[in-house]
Amino acid sequence: MDNKYIITIARQFGSGGREIGEKLSKALGIPFYDKELISMAAKESGIDSEVFENVDEKATNSLLYSLSMGLYSYGNSFSAMGDLPVNDRLYILQHKIIKKLAEQGPCVIVGRCADYVLKERNDVVNIFIHANMDYRKERAINVRGVDKARAEQVINKTDKVRANYYSFYSGQKWGFAQNYNLCIDSSKMTTDQAVNLIVEYLKIKNQ
Repeated sequence: MDNKYIITIARQFGSGGREIGEKLSKALGIPFYDKELISMAAKESGIDSEVFENVDEKATNSLLYSLSMGLYSYGNSFSAMGDLPVNDRLYILQHKIIKKLAEQGPCVIVGRCADYVLKERNDVVNIFIHANMDYRKERAINVRGVDKARAEQVINKTDKVRANYYSFYSGQKWGFAQNYNLCIDSSKMTTDQAVNLIVEYLKIKNQ
């Protein structure tokens, strides 16, 4: 299939969104970016990737103050970066990297407010992957190694962190259907079926 779209994937914890995104990128023969964005940001900033990993997709309460003080502007000069918390520095760097990757051509990007970052482009397809709690608990335990007794707590906490991050940096509601082109319940199908569903949707878009 000749795909011309940049695909962003937001996902509930334990829904298998990352796996779907990775398989989709292979099916389409295009690059895949998830944790790779942390490595790229670390390389560009000179900050150890482990530092960024600890704050990835977590918001602070400092960015709005930083914006009001004019400490930096997206896409232009990233001045006074050293004055910002590491969370905000990572977001700014990933914002810049995501835009650069989109300019290079079709790809799959997981998380990091990519749908919001690329909102001005017409060649973006935004997808949200969700699933019921039983499915997510099973995946969290068997795939992610989460303790069975804490699985639901970890899922709810991770989703809350992701929702807060998305809301803080985008001003929009995470998981709200109107923010996405396609919402998929991964508990109702296999990973391969979810990938095929997205591919079929892209074919319709290409018509």
